Amino acid sequence: MTSPVIHRVTTLDLSFRPQPWAFADQRRAEIDAHFAQKKAEKPDLFNGRVLLGRKPVFAGTHFSAEYFETDFASFLAWRDFGDADSEVFNGFGMGALRGCDGAYVLGEMSAGTANGGRIYFPAGTPDPGDLRGEIVDIAGSVAREVEEETGLKPADYHAADDWQCVVTPRSIALMRILDVKMPGEVLRQTIEANLARQQDPELSAMHLVRSVDDFTPMMPLFVTAFIAAQLKMAA
Repeated sequence: MTSPVIHRVTTLDLSFRPQPWAFADQRRAEIDAHFAQKKAEKPDLFNGRVLLGRKPVFAGTHFSAEYFETDFASFLAWRDFGDADSEVFNGFGMGALRGCDGAYVLGEMSAGTANGGRIYFPAGTPDPGDLRGEIVDIAGSVAREVEEETGLKPADYHAADDWQCVVTPRSIALMRILDVKMPGEVLRQTIEANLARQQDPELSAMHLVRSVDDFTPMMPLFVTAFIAAQLKMAA
């Protein structure tokens, strides 16, 4: 597998360009059958609307791309089939929660979600609610996902000015460090207390990462590559 490439950028230009998606149109029957199977396995799956990216360009500290709208079933099939439309990527924001002692705090997705058991920072594929006119507001998406998943509001952390864009073959994770003024263990306990009060939490548990020894196979490569790079810079 190709190692991820990480670009540090300070400006994002993510535009929304409505356009048809040949994959979704031409393989509709396969997509619907695939989603029906996944929903039988996980009844809480919802075929909502999401935004996927095309034409990614890194130019110095600037990143630009075009996004279009599709349904979650098509996105899920595109992700799972592995042989469809290599020009499309999943470009999502992630809030990299970091305690004042340098520990990173990651969440484990609940079993009923599409990524059940996976461990990563609060995140979500952008959706039409993240549009501000013709601009995809990834910063807003990160703030929304962090609050929905952990209960933390923007006043509870300091968001870095830059973004670490971790590029893998089918995704670009737009990682933003969110520094919280409490130690990692306290932050973990605070979030887990919030999860216990939620009726249907997206996360089932929180995990601390202080070194590469804390990595597990359930952490995606884009997460471990990002944290490893950050730990190396801090050493």
